Amino acid sequence: MHRNLLAATLVAATLALPAGLGMPAHGALPLELPGGQELPTLAPMLDRVNPAVVNIATSTTVPVRNPLFEDPFFRRFFNVPDRQRYRQTRSAGSGVVVDAERGYIVTNNHVVQRADNIDVTLSDGRLLEATLVGSDPQVDLAVLKVEPDELVEIGFGDSDSLRVGDFVVAIGNPFGLNQTVTSGIISALGRSGLGIEGYEDFIQTDASINPGNSGGALVDLNGSLVGINTAIFAPSGGNVGIGFAIPANMARAVMGQLIDHGEVRRGHLGIVVQDLAPELAEAFDVDFREGVLVVEVMPESSAEAAGLEAGDIITRVRDREVSNVDEFKSQTATIFIGDEVDLAVLRDGRSRTLELNVKEDDLEKVRGSRIDRRLSGTELQNFRDQEEVGAGVLVTGVEADSKAARAGLRPGDVIVEVNRKAIRDLRNLREAARLNTEQILLRVYRSGRFGYIGIR
Repeated sequence: MHRNLLAATLVAATLALPAGLGMPAHGALPLELPGGQELPTLAPMLDRVNPAVVNIATSTTVPVRNPLFEDPFFRRFFNVPDRQRYRQTRSAGSGVVVDAERGYIVTNNHVVQRADNIDVTLSDGRLLEATLVGSDPQVDLAVLKVEPDELVEIGFGDSDSLRVGDFVVAIGNPFGLNQTVTSGIISALGRSGLGIEGYEDFIQTDASINPGNSGGALVDLNGSLVGINTAIFAPSGGNVGIGFAIPANMARAVMGQLIDHGEVRRGHLGIVVQDLAPELAEAFDVDFREGVLVVEVMPESSAEAAGLEAGDIITRVRDREVSNVDEFKSQTATIFIGDEVDLAVLRDGRSRTLELNVKEDDLEKVRGSRIDRRLSGTELQNFRDQEEVGAGVLVTGVEADSKAARAGLRPGDVIVEVNRKAIRDLRNLREAARLNTEQILLRVYRSGRFGYIGIR
């Protein structure tokens, strides 16, 4: 038996040995197994990888919300200054050094989201200040950078080769308890449809994952990184034997985008799909009921250029089979602009392979921070074909505590001018925003009227 298999199994077997086979008195555990074999242990592997798992502490400034302070009569009566109040919040999580030479650390986006300061504590007690390289809220990953001074890294493993039943070890800082190690097995693969993140392709494990483990490492018995711990599944917020990790292959792909571009530049396939229910499988005369049905192909999209048609059944994306819409969506998490993607398709009962050259979609939503830092906390989209406006940029989302929200920008606003220059799309907006480094002046269209909003 491999010496790295779960130690408890062999220990239990040793305790059951008949008397006279080297069993010490008083029920103590033996120092070695019969035949001179040492007891199995994960300690050598953990000695190598534990120093690569770090503690992450953040501080964030958030506005204080009190209904009384928002009441003008209350403020006048008690002479409360008419200004926004703020307070500092602190939180903690875990991270994994994946590139010791360049100082890159991978963690969860929710660990560092909107943080003003990020401090990293290494296993040897050193405290380092970290900068945010980029984040991807859709997958809940972020990349940090610290000074690369005698760091230890964990190498990426191949998460696609994992099987249900494989032994894994979770390492992190739950409840602030540094360098905590728990073990278990992989309970399921490809978990999706949980509503935890935008793109879901989780590894499910019964290794204990608790608050503070977020961003920590899930490693195999060789010490290779196979996942980034991200969530627990428990109403009470504690461990009940169900935890989830982002697969290492997905984390590595997203990390590359964040390092190269500071953001994830996902492509747009240009199709709408639905689950292939049994009655639909019968109607389309297919023998099996796995795959997703293409119901719409967008004009001038990557899918149209590749030859996809409504009624096609997609059974595989790259090397991964898909059986429902959630699995299909999870595969698009690592499809980036410029990629060439093979799709296995059933059409009229015949199988064929189509190649998509993925391009950027002009109408895809982007984060405002991608355009200009003063638009952080917004979500924007190109906007056209409206008689009142003609063209511009539609504000599809505004975070409540962002500068844009405090300046008065609202979802549904259409930006038509930036710094006194008319714009038609996101590219124009980016160019016009550079004309004024102090303030970005927006002319917006809202509910049939135009107005100006300035954001510093």
